[in-house]
Amino acid sequence: MTDIVEAAGSALLYGLVGFVVMAVAFVALDLVTPGKLASVVWTERNKGAAVVLGGQMLGVGIVIREAIAASESEAGLGYGLLSTLVYGLVGVLVMTLVFAVVGIVTPGRMGAVVLQDDGDRPHPAAWVQGAMYVGTALMVGAALS
Repeated sequence: MTDIVEAAGSALLYGLVGFVVMAVAFVALDLVTPGKLASVVWTERNKGAAVVLGGQMLGVGIVIREAIAASESEAGLGYGLLSTLVYGLVGVLVMTLVFAVVGIVTPGRMGAVVLQDDGDRPHPAAWVQGAMYVGTALMVGAALS
C-alpha cells in the first residue's frame, strides 16, 4: 500500500511540474501573438490561435513525458522533478525560438498571421506552426532519451 501512495504522490508532483511548464509555455505564446491569448481563444473563438495553442500544449506534453521517463533512472524524486522542470523549460525555449525563426523567414508577422481566420478555417500558417511545435517537441524529447 505504501508503494501506491508513494507513486501517487510522485505522479501528483510530476503533474504539478508539468502544469507549471505548460503555464510558462502559455505565457510565452501569449507574448509572441497579438492580443490576450486566453481571450483570443476562448472569447473570440479564434481557430488559428486554438490550433497553435493546441500544438504547443501537445508539444509541451511530449517534452514533459520524455523528461519524466529520462528522470526515472536519476537519483531521487527531487532530482527527477528538477530535471523535468529544467528540460521542460528548455523545450518551451526551443519551441519559442522556432516560432520566432519561422516568423523571420516567412512573410508578415507570424503571430498575427496565425490568428487570421478565413471564415470557418484557420490560416494555413496556424497548422504549420502547430506542427512545428509538435515536431520540435519530438526532437527535444528524443534528445532526452
